[in-house]
Amino acid sequence: MYFLSDEERRLVLRKLLPEARAAGVSEELRGWRWAEPPLNPIYAVKLGVYEVAGQYCGSGRDLYLRRVLGVREPANRAMSEGAALHNLVAAMMTAAKRAIYAAPEVAAGDIDGAACLQGLEVALATDRFLTVVEAESELQTKAGLLHRYEYRRIVERVESVLTSQRHIGADALAAAALPMTVEQRLNGRLLGLSEHLAADAYTYAEPMVVDIKFGGREEFHRLGTTGYALVLESLHEYPVNLGCIVYVEFRQGRLVIERDFHIIGDELRQQFIDDRDQRARLVEEEIDPGLPPQCYEGCPFWRHCH
Repeated sequence: MYFLSDEERRLVLRKLLPEARAAGVSEELRGWRWAEPPLNPIYAVKLGVYEVAGQYCGSGRDLYLRRVLGVREPANRAMSEGAALHNLVAAMMTAAKRAIYAAPEVAAGDIDGAACLQGLEVALATDRFLTVVEAESELQTKAGLLHRYEYRRIVERVESVLTSQRHIGADALAAAALPMTVEQRLNGRLLGLSEHLAADAYTYAEPMVVDIKFGGREEFHRLGTTGYALVLESLHEYPVNLGCIVYVEFRQGRLVIERDFHIIGDELRQQFIDDRDQRARLVEEEIDPGLPPQCYEGCPFWRHCH
């Protein structure tokens, strides 16, 4: 999911990154300006990025029910399925890195490539990963397709680096072949957000925040990558200008993947901050926003509103 094709990499490096640098971002909207308006938090309540960006309920009444009234409802089918498939991708990436670090060396700082690939194949074996999803046929089928795709991509990346680098150690191999952190844990308190955030991935080779979606496109999805970019800037004080949402569909027994690359500019940043403040006020002042113009299909809070 996180590996770009050569064409996509050229798009990012030769077009999007230069465009982002040329357009620039207002200094006041960089995450490292968290102590000053408009980024400094107005309200004491801490929200998750998904509570700001996950605007499936148009009025935000789901947030009111959950955070003010304490209503707890199980996730709907789409949410549960998406979480299971997210976990599969993250688990495979983690297992691959673990296998690389566990591979023996033929000399100091020089990994045994053959043993590494063999260990990688064992670590990514199908039966180890399909247990993360329920024994339900449709979900098992999707997980199998996803596993097969990720398996080939990971092994190909590692093998490509091993064949081009005669002498390479485990740490360098992991960094070159798998240059991303999955389930990146972040403390968002400087921006009035939760101290326990988790971004799907941050890639270092093509510096951007990556989010995976197993469903249809929504305009507000870009607010999620924007929120994580702001948090990263607040913590590390380096610019994060790009986001990528990976949309994954299962059609007629195969995977279909589309990537929405976007510049995290002033408009997205300002919208995220405005929505953060509006939703934090809703929770802190216990404001019931009422029903949205249209409720979305599968809302877990349906029975509490109707």
